[in-house]
Amino acid sequence: MNAYLHYFGLETFRLSVWLVLLAVVFVPLERLLALHPAPIWRRQVGVDLAWYFLNSLFPAFVIGVPIAVLVRALQGANPFGIYAWEATWPLWVKLPLMFFVNDFGSYWAHRATHKLPFLWRFHAVHHSAEHMDWLVNTRAHPVDIVFTRLVGMGLIYVTGLAQATGHRLDNSVAWVTIAGTMWAFFIHANVRLRLGILEWLVATPAFHHWHHTRREHQDRNFAAIFPIFDFVFGTAWLPREWPVEYGTDTKVPATLVGQLVDPVLGGEPPPAPPS
Repeated sequence: MNAYLHYFGLETFRLSVWLVLLAVVFVPLERLLALHPAPIWRRQVGVDLAWYFLNSLFPAFVIGVPIAVLVRALQGANPFGIYAWEATWPLWVKLPLMFFVNDFGSYWAHRATHKLPFLWRFHAVHHSAEHMDWLVNTRAHPVDIVFTRLVGMGLIYVTGLAQATGHRLDNSVAWVTIAGTMWAFFIHANVRLRLGILEWLVATPAFHHWHHTRREHQDRNFAAIFPIFDFVFGTAWLPREWPVEYGTDTKVPATLVGQLVDPVLGGEPPPAPPS
Protein backbone atom coordinates (compact mmCIF):
# COMPACT_ATOMS: atom_id res chain seq x y z
CA MET A 1 0.00 0.00 0.00
CA ASN A 2 2.81 2.42 0.88
CA ALA A 3 4.44 1.72 -2.49
CA TYR A 4 1.21 2.61 -4.32
CA LEU A 5 0.79 5.78 -2.28
CA HIS A 6 4.39 6.73 -2.99
CA TYR A 7 3.87 6.13 -6.72
CA PHE A 8 0.62 8.09 -6.71
CA GLY A 9 2.26 10.97 -4.88
CA LEU A 10 5.18 11.12 -7.31
CA GLU A 11 2.89 10.97 -10.33
CA THR A 12 0.67 13.70 -8.93
CA PHE A 13 3.70 15.90 -8.34
CA ARG A 14 5.00 15.22 -11.85
CA LEU A 15 1.63 16.05 -13.37
CA SER A 16 1.43 19.24 -11.31
CA VAL A 17 4.79 20.34 -12.70
CA TRP A 18 3.64 19.58 -16.25
CA LEU A 19 0.42 21.51 -15.63
CA VAL A 20 2.39 24.57 -14.55
CA LEU A 21 4.63 24.32 -17.61
CA LEU A 22 1.63 23.98 -19.93
CA ALA A 23 -0.04 26.96 -18.30
CA VAL A 24 3.14 29.03 -18.67
CA VAL A 25 3.06 28.34 -22.41
CA PHE A 26 -0.63 28.46 -23.24
CA VAL A 27 -2.11 31.07 -20.90
CA PRO A 28 0.05 33.93 -22.30
CA LEU A 29 -0.39 32.57 -25.83
CA GLU A 30 -4.16 32.64 -25.46
CA ARG A 31 -4.00 36.16 -24.01
CA LEU A 32 -1.94 37.47 -26.93
CA LEU A 33 -3.67 35.59 -29.77
CA ALA A 34 -7.15 34.97 -28.37
CA LEU A 35 -9.66 33.86 -30.98
CA HIS A 36 -12.62 34.31 -28.63
CA PRO A 37 -11.84 36.49 -25.58
CA ALA A 38 -12.46 34.59 -22.35
CA PRO A 39 -11.38 34.75 -18.69
CA ILE A 40 -8.63 32.41 -17.56
CA TRP A 41 -10.82 30.97 -14.81
CA ARG A 42 -13.78 30.26 -17.09
CA ARG A 43 -16.83 28.18 -16.26
CA GLN A 44 -16.01 24.49 -15.65
CA VAL A 45 -12.27 25.06 -15.60
CA GLY A 46 -12.21 23.24 -12.26
CA VAL A 47 -13.87 20.22 -13.88
CA ASP A 48 -11.31 20.23 -16.69
CA LEU A 49 -8.45 20.42 -14.18
CA ALA A 50 -9.86 17.38 -12.40
CA TRP A 51 -10.06 15.58 -15.76
CA TYR A 52 -6.40 16.48 -16.37
CA PHE A 53 -5.23 14.54 -13.34
CA LEU A 54 -7.71 11.68 -13.70
CA ASN A 55 -6.95 11.10 -17.39
CA SER A 56 -3.21 11.34 -16.88
CA LEU A 57 -3.28 8.56 -14.27
CA PHE A 58 -6.13 6.15 -15.01
CA PRO A 59 -5.98 5.45 -18.80
CA ALA A 60 -2.22 4.82 -18.77
CA PHE A 61 -2.68 2.23 -16.04
CA VAL A 62 -5.55 0.50 -17.86
CA ILE A 63 -3.95 0.53 -21.32
CA GLY A 64 -0.87 -1.25 -20.03
CA VAL A 65 -2.81 -4.49 -19.48
CA PRO A 66 -4.15 -5.13 -23.02
CA ILE A 67 -0.92 -3.84 -24.56
CA ALA A 68 1.05 -6.32 -22.45
CA VAL A 69 -1.27 -9.11 -23.64
CA LEU A 70 -0.79 -8.00 -27.25
CA VAL A 71 2.99 -7.83 -26.83
CA ARG A 72 3.07 -11.37 -25.45
CA ALA A 73 0.87 -12.62 -28.29
CA LEU A 74 3.20 -11.08 -30.88
CA GLN A 75 6.44 -12.30 -29.34
CA GLY A 76 8.27 -14.54 -31.80
CA ALA A 77 6.02 -13.52 -34.68
CA ASN A 78 7.70 -12.50 -37.93
CA PRO A 79 5.17 -12.58 -40.79
CA PHE A 80 7.00 -12.88 -44.12
CA GLY A 81 10.13 -11.60 -42.34
CA ILE A 82 8.63 -8.10 -42.08
CA TYR A 83 9.11 -7.67 -38.32
CA ALA A 84 12.79 -8.65 -38.52
CA TRP A 85 13.30 -6.26 -41.43
CA GLU A 86 11.65 -3.39 -39.57
CA ALA A 87 13.82 -4.09 -36.53
CA THR A 88 16.86 -3.06 -38.61
CA TRP A 89 15.41 0.36 -39.46
CA PRO A 90 16.94 3.36 -37.67
CA LEU A 91 14.74 5.28 -35.24
CA TRP A 92 14.60 8.33 -37.51
CA VAL A 93 12.79 6.16 -40.07
CA LYS A 94 10.52 4.27 -37.71
CA LEU A 95 9.42 7.14 -35.48
CA PRO A 96 7.68 9.21 -38.20
CA LEU A 97 5.99 6.03 -39.43
CA MET A 98 4.82 5.32 -35.88
CA PHE A 99 3.22 8.75 -35.71
CA PHE A 100 1.54 8.15 -39.07
CA VAL A 101 0.25 4.65 -38.24
CA ASN A 102 -0.90 5.71 -34.77
CA ASP A 103 -2.84 8.64 -36.22
CA PHE A 104 -4.38 6.38 -38.87
CA GLY A 105 -5.69 4.06 -36.16
CA SER A 106 -6.80 6.96 -34.00
CA TYR A 107 -8.60 8.52 -36.96
CA TRP A 108 -10.82 5.47 -37.42
CA ALA A 109 -11.30 4.98 -33.69
CA HIS A 110 -12.31 8.64 -33.36
CA ARG A 111 -14.67 8.31 -36.29
CA ALA A 112 -16.24 5.25 -34.66
CA THR A 113 -16.95 7.24 -31.49
CA HIS A 114 -19.12 9.55 -33.58
CA LYS A 115 -20.97 6.79 -35.44
CA LEU A 116 -21.63 4.20 -32.72
CA PRO A 117 -24.16 5.39 -30.10
CA PHE A 118 -22.49 3.41 -27.28
CA LEU A 119 -19.11 5.04 -27.90
CA TRP A 120 -20.64 8.47 -28.45
CA ARG A 121 -22.02 8.44 -24.90
CA PHE A 122 -18.43 8.62 -23.68
CA HIS A 123 -17.04 10.85 -26.43
CA ALA A 124 -19.82 13.42 -26.01
CA VAL A 125 -18.13 14.49 -22.77
CA HIS A 126 -15.26 15.89 -24.83
CA HIS A 127 -17.65 17.69 -27.17
CA SER A 128 -19.62 19.26 -24.34
CA ALA A 129 -17.18 22.17 -24.05
CA GLU A 130 -18.82 25.36 -25.30
CA HIS A 131 -15.57 27.31 -25.31
CA MET A 132 -12.29 26.10 -26.78
CA ASP A 133 -8.95 26.44 -25.04
CA TRP A 134 -5.90 24.28 -24.31
CA LEU A 135 -7.39 22.73 -21.17
CA VAL A 136 -10.42 21.40 -23.06
CA ASN A 137 -8.09 18.72 -24.37
CA THR A 138 -8.24 17.06 -20.94
CA ARG A 139 -12.05 16.92 -20.84
CA ALA A 140 -12.64 13.36 -21.98
CA HIS A 141 -14.07 10.21 -20.47
CA PRO A 142 -11.40 7.62 -19.62
CA VAL A 143 -13.24 4.98 -21.65
CA ASP A 144 -13.03 7.27 -24.69
CA ILE A 145 -9.29 7.81 -24.20
CA VAL A 146 -8.53 4.13 -23.58
CA PHE A 147 -10.42 3.03 -26.70
CA THR A 148 -8.82 5.55 -29.05
CA ARG A 149 -5.29 5.10 -27.74
CA LEU A 150 -5.55 1.31 -27.77
CA VAL A 151 -6.49 1.28 -31.45
CA GLY A 152 -3.63 3.59 -32.42
CA MET A 153 -0.99 1.99 -30.20
CA GLY A 154 -2.14 -1.54 -31.01
CA LEU A 155 -1.75 -0.84 -34.72
CA ILE A 156 1.86 0.24 -34.15
CA TYR A 157 2.64 -3.12 -32.58
CA VAL A 158 0.67 -5.17 -35.11
CA THR A 159 2.50 -3.52 -38.02
CA GLY A 160 5.82 -4.38 -36.36
CA LEU A 161 7.01 -0.80 -36.00
CA ALA A 162 7.13 -1.31 -32.25
CA GLN A 163 9.07 -4.37 -31.21
CA ALA A 164 7.25 -6.92 -29.05
CA THR A 165 10.29 -7.98 -27.03
CA GLY A 166 9.02 -7.63 -23.48
CA HIS A 167 6.02 -6.94 -21.30
CA ARG A 168 6.37 -3.17 -21.19
CA LEU A 169 5.44 -0.36 -23.51
CA ASP A 170 8.04 0.23 -26.21
CA ASN A 171 9.81 3.51 -25.40
CA SER A 172 9.21 4.72 -28.95
CA VAL A 173 5.45 4.21 -28.52
CA ALA A 174 5.62 6.20 -25.29
CA TRP A 175 7.26 9.09 -27.13
CA VAL A 176 4.56 8.99 -29.81
CA THR A 177 1.89 9.13 -27.11
CA ILE A 178 3.55 11.99 -25.22
CA ALA A 179 4.21 14.08 -28.33
CA GLY A 180 0.67 13.45 -29.60
CA THR A 181 -0.76 14.57 -26.27
CA MET A 182 1.27 17.77 -26.32
CA TRP A 183 0.08 18.53 -29.85
CA ALA A 184 -3.51 17.91 -28.75
CA PHE A 185 -3.21 20.74 -26.23
CA PHE A 186 -2.17 23.04 -29.07
CA ILE A 187 -4.98 22.18 -31.50
CA HIS A 188 -7.57 22.85 -28.80
CA ALA A 189 -6.04 26.20 -27.87
CA ASN A 190 -8.03 29.41 -28.12
CA VAL A 191 -5.66 31.04 -30.60
CA ARG A 192 -6.33 32.66 -33.96
CA LEU A 193 -3.03 31.38 -35.33
CA ARG A 194 -3.01 30.23 -38.97
CA LEU A 195 -0.13 28.26 -40.50
CA GLY A 196 -0.80 28.67 -44.20
CA ILE A 197 0.05 25.69 -46.38
CA LEU A 198 1.17 23.72 -43.31
CA GLU A 199 -2.48 23.36 -42.34
CA TRP A 200 -2.82 20.86 -45.18
CA LEU A 201 -0.01 18.78 -43.70
CA VAL A 202 -0.55 18.92 -39.93
CA ALA A 203 -3.59 19.47 -37.72
CA THR A 204 -3.90 22.99 -36.28
CA PRO A 205 -6.40 24.90 -34.11
CA ALA A 206 -8.08 26.15 -37.29
CA PHE A 207 -8.51 22.54 -38.41
CA HIS A 208 -9.62 21.02 -35.12
CA HIS A 209 -11.92 23.79 -33.92
CA TRP A 210 -14.33 22.93 -36.74
CA HIS A 211 -14.61 19.43 -35.32
CA HIS A 212 -16.01 20.93 -32.12
CA THR A 213 -18.82 22.89 -33.75
CA ARG A 214 -22.23 22.14 -32.32
CA ARG A 215 -23.92 20.73 -35.42
CA GLU A 216 -22.77 21.10 -39.02
CA HIS A 217 -19.17 19.93 -38.87
CA GLN A 218 -18.74 17.74 -35.80
CA ASP A 219 -18.40 14.74 -38.13
CA ARG A 220 -15.36 16.25 -39.86
CA ASN A 221 -11.65 16.65 -39.11
CA PHE A 222 -11.13 13.49 -37.05
CA ALA A 223 -7.35 13.34 -37.45
CA ALA A 224 -5.32 14.53 -34.49
CA ILE A 225 -2.05 15.11 -36.36
CA PHE A 226 -2.28 14.35 -40.11
CA PRO A 227 -5.22 15.93 -42.00
CA ILE A 228 -4.42 13.75 -45.00
CA PHE A 229 -6.67 11.05 -43.56
CA ASP A 230 -9.63 13.43 -43.56
CA PHE A 231 -8.84 14.62 -47.08
CA VAL A 232 -8.49 11.05 -48.39
CA PHE A 233 -11.61 9.71 -46.67
CA GLY A 234 -13.82 12.73 -47.36
CA THR A 235 -14.17 14.20 -43.87
CA ALA A 236 -12.00 17.32 -44.20
CA TRP A 237 -13.31 20.84 -43.73
CA LEU A 238 -10.89 23.77 -43.68
CA PRO A 239 -12.39 27.12 -44.72
CA ARG A 240 -10.70 30.46 -44.13
CA GLU A 241 -13.13 31.52 -41.42
CA TRP A 242 -13.39 30.20 -37.86
CA PRO A 243 -16.40 28.60 -36.12
CA VAL A 244 -18.41 30.78 -33.75
CA GLU A 245 -20.30 28.14 -31.75
CA TYR A 246 -19.00 25.03 -29.99
CA GLY A 247 -20.59 22.20 -28.05
CA THR A 248 -23.02 19.36 -28.64
CA ASP A 249 -26.79 18.88 -28.64
CA THR A 250 -26.31 15.71 -26.58
CA LYS A 251 -27.08 16.40 -22.93
CA VAL A 252 -23.94 16.09 -20.81
CA PRO A 253 -23.88 16.74 -17.03
CA ALA A 254 -21.93 19.78 -15.85
CA THR A 255 -20.20 18.02 -12.94
CA LEU A 256 -17.20 15.73 -13.01
CA VAL A 257 -19.09 12.90 -11.29
CA GLY A 258 -21.98 13.26 -13.71
CA GLN A 259 -19.72 13.25 -16.76
CA LEU A 260 -17.91 10.18 -15.40
CA VAL A 261 -20.96 8.13 -14.39
CA ASP A 262 -23.73 9.13 -16.80
CA PRO A 263 -22.22 7.50 -19.94
CA VAL A 264 -21.75 4.24 -18.03
CA LEU A 265 -25.38 4.23 -16.92
CA GLY A 266 -26.53 4.99 -20.47
CA GLY A 267 -26.84 8.49 -21.85
CA GLU A 268 -28.88 10.03 -24.59
CA PRO A 269 -28.09 8.70 -28.11
CA PRO A 270 -26.14 10.98 -30.40
CA PRO A 271 -27.88 13.44 -32.69
CA ALA A 272 -28.22 12.29 -36.27
CA PRO A 273 -25.10 13.03 -38.34
CA PRO A 274 -25.49 15.81 -40.87
CA SER A 275 -26.64 14.76 -44.31
